[in-house]
Amino acid sequence: MRDLFTTAVSVLADPPKNTGPDFGKASPFGLLIVVILLICVFVLVWSMNRHLKKLPQSFDEQPVDGEAVGATTTDDTAGTERETTTPPHEPSG
Repeated sequence: MRDLFTTAVSVLADPPKNTGPDFGKASPFGLLIVVILLICVFVLVWSMNRHLKKLPQSFDEQPVDGEAVGATTTDDTAGTERETTTPPHEPSG
């Protein structure tokens, strides 16, 4: 146990090996990547806000007169009435 502790202390006490004049400095290429990523995030948020403004306040509104759910239509060939129902939350088409 003492050998493990001694080894751990000696490894942790060693000075850093790569300490040249440019150690720890970032290149201008890294700054360019960060700026590009920030611009991309800005454009994505701006686009998402534009799309969200186009959505209705609620999707639970009543259908428009031309899109009545459960409207009664007549079958021209047989002369009988039949009821056509479309589920309210499914797209038609």
